Amino acid sequence: MKRIRFKLDKIKDKVRESIKKAKEEHIVRQYVKNNSLFLTYVLMCLINATLLRFFSIQTVSNFLSIKAIMGDLAVISIVGAFGYLCKPKNRFTYYLSFTIFFSAICMINSVYYTFYSSFASVSMLSLTQYVGAVGDAVVENVIQLKDLVYIIPPIILVIVNNKLKKKNYYKKVEVKSERKKKMIKTLCTGCGILALFLVTMTSLDVSRFISQWNKEYIVMRFGIYIYQSADLVSAIQPKINSMFGYDKAKKNFNDYFNEKKEIQTNEYTNIFKDKNVLVIHAESIQQNVIGLEFNGKPVSPNLNKLASEGMYFSNYFSQVSVGTSSDAELTFSTSLMPTKSGTAFVSYPNREYNSLQKLLNEKGYYTFSMHANNADFWNRRTMYKSLGYQKFFSKQDYEVTPENTIGLGLSDIEFFTQSIPKLQKINEENANWYGLMIMLSNHTPFSDIEKYGEFPVDIKETIIHEDGTTEEVVYPYMEGTKLGNYFKSVHYADGAIGNFITQLDEAGLLENTVLVIYGDHDARLPKNDYNRLYNYDKENDKVLDKDDPNYKEYGSYQYELGRKVPFIIWTKDMAGSKYNQEITETMGMYDAMPTLGNMLGVYNEYQLGHDIFNVLGQNIVCFPNGNWVTNKAYFNSQKIEYLSLNGEAISEEEIKYNTEYTNKLLEVSNEMIVYNLLAKDEENEKILKEVEKGI
Repeated sequence: MKRIRFKLDKIKDKVRESIKKAKEEHIVRQYVKNNSLFLTYVLMCLINATLLRFFSIQTVSNFLSIKAIMGDLAVISIVGAFGYLCKPKNRFTYYLSFTIFFSAICMINSVYYTFYSSFASVSMLSLTQYVGAVGDAVVENVIQLKDLVYIIPPIILVIVNNKLKKKNYYKKVEVKSERKKKMIKTLCTGCGILALFLVTMTSLDVSRFISQWNKEYIVMRFGIYIYQSADLVSAIQPKINSMFGYDKAKKNFNDYFNEKKEIQTNEYTNIFKDKNVLVIHAESIQQNVIGLEFNGKPVSPNLNKLASEGMYFSNYFSQVSVGTSSDAELTFSTSLMPTKSGTAFVSYPNREYNSLQKLLNEKGYYTFSMHANNADFWNRRTMYKSLGYQKFFSKQDYEVTPENTIGLGLSDIEFFTQSIPKLQKINEENANWYGLMIMLSNHTPFSDIEKYGEFPVDIKETIIHEDGTTEEVVYPYMEGTKLGNYFKSVHYADGAIGNFITQLDEAGLLENTVLVIYGDHDARLPKNDYNRLYNYDKENDKVLDKDDPNYKEYGSYQYELGRKVPFIIWTKDMAGSKYNQEITETMGMYDAMPTLGNMLGVYNEYQLGHDIFNVLGQNIVCFPNGNWVTNKAYFNSQKIEYLSLNGEAISEEEIKYNTEYTNKLLEVSNEMIVYNLLAKDEENEKILKEVEKGI
């Protein structure tokens, strides 16, 4: 024991002696002076990463997360260490290049998070071909002032470099061995920080890092630079896995569906057998517009009517990822989830899919899609063949002029009007048909307000004075806001739907047809605008204070849950029947195919969702980021906490079960697509060879 104490005392003496020597020789000051450029590079890149976390989720625990700071610092230091191998005069170019690179990572992720509430992926590179078509939307609706702060670090590095030049900083002679020595010391420091960082990781951190589903959690725990490095590996992993992980994926797939027991019939089975189906893909229309009014005038009178007369699923969630509209089409048609990397439409168009279209093809249905946009947008021309569409009417099949264009393309009213003759011909030539019609006008940035028609989103009140005279007072309310413009756009789109239904009826196309309408995803609009919508103080033209008794809480959870979309099934004779009802059960887009398929008399044995009428009271909706929602609670996997939806707490066991269920479902869905598990062996062999050549 005395010997151990003696050794500890000796170590303490050495540490004290080292500190004393450092103070006397001003080692720290000398290091800072001799490594100003490197330290500026480190500090600037670290500040950028910290700002990104702050602007993404504005909580102290996230943007000052010690784990994330250590992770970012480790990467920055390791990369920066190799700068010492450059001669002093070339060192600035090296550090500036990587400062710009790291700044670009932060800026891209900042912009991306604003729109998707998630972080960017390398797999997005395959989607850049579609940015041009929606460029105005990105600039107007997504890029904000906060996204520009990331250009400051490179500027500061340039300023520091100019000052160092004036002090003859680069005229110092460093021999190669000295540069190598500096590099090794810095590299060892970076690796030491990385090792210390790895020691702090929990089993939950590691499992989520490996799965890569929950990008937000990874950035908040590992830092943006480690996340982006891991994402690069994840982006190329599908190609590698397609060759080497097939057997394991196949086993997971078989085990999952062997355990999955489905009730295949209920009172809704075959109620629409042999009926035509017309599906309207309602671009960016959210559920909260239904029933919403301004000055007594409804935003969506036609959707309101369809919901009141048909089968209205009012608790229906979109489950899209980076593929937005294309992800919605995939999930609605196949009951699969979006892929972890890239998008199915762009990255995996040559896979085998069990789709509603294919199942109906087998029953003699003619299947088609109509969309007055470029046929190659979201790679639809290719993907539609895999989904089983027999015909795709795209932009080339419509007359598009500057006069009939709204936003990104042909106006919805004109699109529907020009589609009527096509539908009549299809109806004449085929006993049964299934068609998808994709709307376009209600697409961000919702700026063509002069073309939407008159629909004020202000507050008008009539004041009666004591002398009996009246005065109309107008309060701006939602006028001039992005959300207000969105409501104007929705009102136009809703009018287009109403006009279309009238035309269908006049053409005799509603007699044996089921009309299905679904919103593909939310409009991705600012949370602050919603806060104004629900907490408007008209007297002061501002948002109510939080301590006001009339203030309605609208935090991040309310915002996420408020992104629901409508799902309506309607027939001309449904009003007043037993099928005319509102279904409030929590439901996801992957439940649409099983529910609608059962009504049409078809069944997909590899669906991930459920016929909602078979799981009333026990359904769970899984999201691509690992979150989930039930009738009881909404669980946020980034924060590892939940919001009760019925005022009651849920058990740890239920949280664990639902989280494991979500992770397993996401894994199986991804593997089904990546490994082409629904294909016959000879078809899969061909796919794997193509993948191998691609590598």
